[in-house]
Amino acid sequence: MKLWGQRVISGEKIPVNVYVLEHIYGNDECESENYKFLGVFDSAESAEKAIEFLSGLPGFRDYPDGFLIEKYAMNDVHWTEGFGWGE
Repeated sequence: MKLWGQRVISGEKIPVNVYVLEHIYGNDECESENYKFLGVFDSAESAEKAIEFLSGLPGFRDYPDGFLIEKYAMNDVHWTEGFGWGE
């Protein structure tokens, strides 16, 4: 069962969705990516405010297009397959 929006528990709004902020960038000279997990937020707006702050910091300001916000539903499995090599 999926829940959308917000639930109210003991008078407090509890987010059903969260917004994960990441930063990913690659280098043309090498084929690897650099990944940073930056935080989890209760709204896309809060994640955008974090980007505004981070964009001025060393490294981030050099790769402003590397920010990514992903929306996830709480209490759901988001990886539904196994993993392995050559299977």
